[in-house]
Amino acid sequence: MLMILKVGGSDRIHTFTGPGTFAVSSVHPCATNNVVSYVVVGGGGGGGASWRSGGGGAGGFREDQSPVTPYVASPLDGAGAISVSVASFPIVVGGGGAGGGPTKPDSGVSGSVSTFSTITSAGGGVGGGYDPSSAPFTLGTAGASGGGGGGDSNGPSAGGAGNTPPVSPSQGNAGGTGSISSPSAGGGGGGAGGNGGPPTGGTGGNGVGTAINPAAGTPGPSGSLKYFSGGGTGGQYVGNAPPVPGAYGGGGNGGSEPTPGTYSGQTSGTANTGGGGGGKAGPDSAQQSGSGGSGIVIIRYKFS
Repeated sequence: MLMILKVGGSDRIHTFTGPGTFAVSSVHPCATNNVVSYVVVGGGGGGGASWRSGGGGAGGFREDQSPVTPYVASPLDGAGAISVSVASFPIVVGGGGAGGGPTKPDSGVSGSVSTFSTITSAGGGVGGGYDPSSAPFTLGTAGASGGGGGGDSNGPSAGGAGNTPPVSPSQGNAGGTGSISSPSAGGGGGGAGGNGGPPTGGTGGNGVGTAINPAAGTPGPSGSLKYFSGGGTGGQYVGNAPPVPGAYGGGGNGGSEPTPGTYSGQTSGTANTGGGGGGKAGPDSAQQSGSGGSGIVIIRYKFS
């Protein structure tokens, strides 16, 4: 799906929430005006399988601001200038990975890549999990941002590496390590703005904010910016606890045990933010961890 927004009478913004084509029918005689601004966000990873699951890692975040389209860019601005010509540019918007299921073999799925021209943003990694009926735990996997590790009474498991494959500026960060007590919880998935947290709750790493498109993304600590690529929060295995919120940038909430023996509260990453899915807390056979949020591609250029 394509949405077109006019800003300030001279800028146009093309926002792709699904696959499409950015078609350029003419170019400006001034070469500088043909350099476009863009944000490319990959799909978020799913939360881990079984108990005390780690949160999914956020999809990659890559941005570059053209000198002729002024707005407040993210700290990750500088992915590489793209100058367009009369041509059609295929757009790929990565899907979010599915969350892990009731048992550890039913693992989650990594997010998928998003692309525009020469720029690729990788998908987020999968959260780890703990299953007492089989081997102790699984680690979070690597990705644009790594999935959080599973919580395990026999020892915590590590989160996955971020910025995989490596680009500069970094497209994401590592997932957090799971914990064994106080509470026993999965680690948070990494985000574009920081690593996934350790407990309490294994909060996801925050995403980053940009003003490239005021109509896209999710609210964050700065009202003028919209946020993308937040990590999912890990599930925590402790009684009488509310769900733990996901990170800025669409990260899913981590599950909890609001009443003893009842497990709920995990949510998926927000669509078209690249947010990681939240991990589940307990062994409820009917539940899955949250899925990752799909990615997005935004292109902004001077139009006159």
